[in-house]
Amino acid sequence: MLFNELYKALTRKRVDEISEEKGQLARVLGLFNLVTLGVGSTLGVGVYVLTGYLAKEVAGPAVCLSFLIAASASSLAGLCYAEFAARVPKAGSAYVYSYVTIGELVAFVTGWTLVLEYLIITASVSRGLSIYIDSFIDDRMKNYFESTMPMKLSFLSSYPDFFSFGFIIIIAILQCMGVKKSSYFNSVATVVNLLTICIVVIAGCLKGKAKNWNIGIEEIPSDVKNPGVGGFMPFGVSGVMAATAKCFFAFVGFDAIATTGEEAKNPQKNIPLAIITSLAICCIAYFSVSTALTMMWPYYDQNPEAPFPHVFKQFEWPIVMWIVNIGAIFACCTCLFGAMFSLPRILYAMGRDGIIFKFFSKVNRRTKTPIVSTLSAGFLAGLLSLILNLSQLMDMLSVGTLVAYTMVSMCVIILRYEKVHDSTLPEAEINQDIYYYCKQILNINKNKTATQFSSRTVIWGIFIFCILSLVLCLTCHYMDFHNDAKNLIGCIFLSIVVLMMILDVIIIYRQPVNPTQLSFKVPFVPIIPCCSLLINIFLMVQLDTFTWLRLLIWLALGFCIYFFYGIHHSHQRSRDNAASLQIIPKRSINIFQVID
Repeated sequence: MLFNELYKALTRKRVDEISEEKGQLARVLGLFNLVTLGVGSTLGVGVYVLTGYLAKEVAGPAVCLSFLIAASASSLAGLCYAEFAARVPKAGSAYVYSYVTIGELVAFVTGWTLVLEYLIITASVSRGLSIYIDSFIDDRMKNYFESTMPMKLSFLSSYPDFFSFGFIIIIAILQCMGVKKSSYFNSVATVVNLLTICIVVIAGCLKGKAKNWNIGIEEIPSDVKNPGVGGFMPFGVSGVMAATAKCFFAFVGFDAIATTGEEAKNPQKNIPLAIITSLAICCIAYFSVSTALTMMWPYYDQNPEAPFPHVFKQFEWPIVMWIVNIGAIFACCTCLFGAMFSLPRILYAMGRDGIIFKFFSKVNRRTKTPIVSTLSAGFLAGLLSLILNLSQLMDMLSVGTLVAYTMVSMCVIILRYEKVHDSTLPEAEINQDIYYYCKQILNINKNKTATQFSSRTVIWGIFIFCILSLVLCLTCHYMDFHNDAKNLIGCIFLSIVVLMMILDVIIIYRQPVNPTQLSFKVPFVPIIPCCSLLINIFLMVQLDTFTWLRLLIWLALGFCIYFFYGIHHSHQRSRDNAASLQIIPKRSINIFQVID
């Protein structure tokens, strides 16, 4: 009985009824609002801090290449999100995409990890903003609270950060006032942030020197620790790729756009366009800023915590330095706004589906916002920022984003090759020999109509590709490449795995495609989604053991909620049970149907 319920939960897919199409949230966000939401969520304080750290410690001046590669890798996931936004204009982002494609249990895991991710992003950005502002007043907040309210537990911060907590609550209250009103604040802050970045780039054009990209090792002072070998790429290709892995998470803000499915005007057109536009803007911004920084000042003398104030202080440009400081504060605000905007929408979508507590789906009639979800999310994120320090929060990042990216990439492939309604193999062809099925798997006959057999072939192909990708990434991560017999065997093994992956992609590509028309489709399927899958799995392998342990603890908490509450209160479970009793109306439609 338990196994049967688990299997149903794993395979139960969400189907919407016609009466639910309009949703409860107000469609008030235009293309400009969506773009500023994505840009604001992506161009956070990282653009003012991450560039300096990576330039000095990881990649040198070649950090600009790292941002380009990371942007290209992130755009693969962004394209997959854009197609799903065209398919499913619903709140909930990757959670909803997984629900309508794979099943309820996988969707719950995806949504629950995203909840953790956005909680941590909100808390860490707010804590970082508090630290940044506190540095202007010589750490007076820190010193006061450490002396009056010290917290001497190793797993907590050294002091309660009430400023961080209060700022999150203010943002939450602002968002409760209405999406349109709160989006004005985000749009203004994002424009200020972009103007600040333009000032930095102009300063780089005025003060930049090409020789800072070609500094010889003999020109570097002897007291500099770990300067590399000098030149444009002082830490080699490995340094560029290590920086790329860190830069990848600087482009995750477009997920915030995907959560606006029920609040965006013309979502099937505007959301894909906003995702692509925001990624392009952020790519240009990160590349320009990193180029300006490394050309203005030698990479080995960068300040990893506040690179731009340090550089402009050396040039004796105090006005520009303060403009950058103000821009960094606005950048923190927009990033915090994006995270706080997305989190309640995921809770709202999960509560509406009944797989977490239903009160999260309550929407205020006047403001058309999920107030309960927003205030609950604000309080939880504020509590984390109150008692945990920044390094503890940063250690918990990344997992949710990578899980969501992986699910969305898989779902794009599954839906692209989904069987056409009521198309199955002819009855006379079901019992055939192995040769026949090999022909079917490779689609030798060039069938144009997707069937149940071809759809299952694609699903198994994706599963095998993920397993092979995991084997490849684990082998590359733990294998020591030396010129010996073991290395030769390892290279042969890796070659075989790569060839099997290529063959697997070819088999998927050979299957007939579902002809559903969309306003946007990912090009070169299944190559682009498979590349995204491989990148996501590679980055997940790089995460440390404690990160996975924290995720398992969080999932254990989530499964307690799901198996004791969600599995019994699932709306889709009620629909399926009603359908089995033949009392569901015939006028029900699948959520994949395109809404004109």
